[in-house]
Amino acid sequence: MIEPKAKAKTAAKPGKPASKTGRKTARAAAKPIDAIKLLKDDHKEVKTWFKQYESLEDDAEKQALADKICLALTVHTQIEEEIYYPATREAIDDDDLLDEAEVEHASAKQLIAEIKAMKAGDRLFDAKVTVLGEYINHHVEEEESEMFPESRDSDLDLKALGAEMAARKEELMKQAA
Repeated sequence: MIEPKAKAKTAAKPGKPASKTGRKTARAAAKPIDAIKLLKDDHKEVKTWFKQYESLEDDAEKQALADKICLALTVHTQIEEEIYYPATREAIDDDDLLDEAEVEHASAKQLIAEIKAMKAGDRLFDAKVTVLGEYINHHVEEEESEMFPESRDSDLDLKALGAEMAARKEELMKQAA
């Protein structure tokens, strides 16, 4: 029996993802990403989610989005603390900036833990998500206006750092799934 042409066209070549998105993701993974671009992309994504959260009314939707935000921030802070901050601390002369960033992370982690221990609809749930968003906006502003430019001006290999961070991020996301 002859196979229909449509099926033959969409069949994946051996070793290649079948979907267009899968192929795009595979290409992106093969291309080294700049550490700062990776972090900025994370910032942009989470900012969008916080804005979306503000317009939600359904508790189930709020819970799902809050969980997504908390996971993304947990992974993001972990790759910064494990990889980006230590490399940056060695490359730039601004310990105060990095110390402040670590303290901001601790505050965010505390709020994330509180949010994860609650359910949407609980008293203060929305307030905690809102305050977390405000903390994150402040933190992002400092990183993007102060830390990232200092990192760019240093001798950091941002491509190698980005590749290491992307691999660790992927590993952490798989563990969470």
